[in-house]
Amino acid sequence: MKKMIVQFCWIDAEKSRDLALPRYHSEYASGVDVAAAISEPLVLNPGQVELIPTGFSVAIPLGYELQVRPRSGIAIRHGVTVVNSPGTIDADYRGEVRICLINQGRESFLVNRGDRIAQLVLAPVVRIEFEVVAKLDNTRRGDGGFGHTGN
Repeated sequence: MKKMIVQFCWIDAEKSRDLALPRYHSEYASGVDVAAAISEPLVLNPGQVELIPTGFSVAIPLGYELQVRPRSGIAIRHGVTVVNSPGTIDADYRGEVRICLINQGRESFLVNRGDRIAQLVLAPVVRIEFEVVAKLDNTRRGDGGFGHTGN
């Protein structure tokens, strides 16, 4: 499996000593789990959106992005997900990584310091260069939209 160096920096190393580095939790996992760096427990009520700090920043290599994705366990069990999924952390961003969570479940969800709340996936980025044309090629699907290709 290909590996890439991503520079990692705690915002305040002294305050983050109890937090784990983001890490893979299985041999072939695509994403590293990210922990909440909150100072006190946070109740996320149904429908509520909160920006959760992680306590760190990163320097992503040019040509890559970090995608912020939900953790499937809390999504399926509690309806808690990343509101802008997948979120994007660009290669030129140097601020704190924060996770925008939403509770789409029916019950309140408690987030504690150190809880794994999301995952980050490093992905290559291809830049778009638009070519303006008078008309696009025809395809079998054409302009058929949502649900057009079947159930």
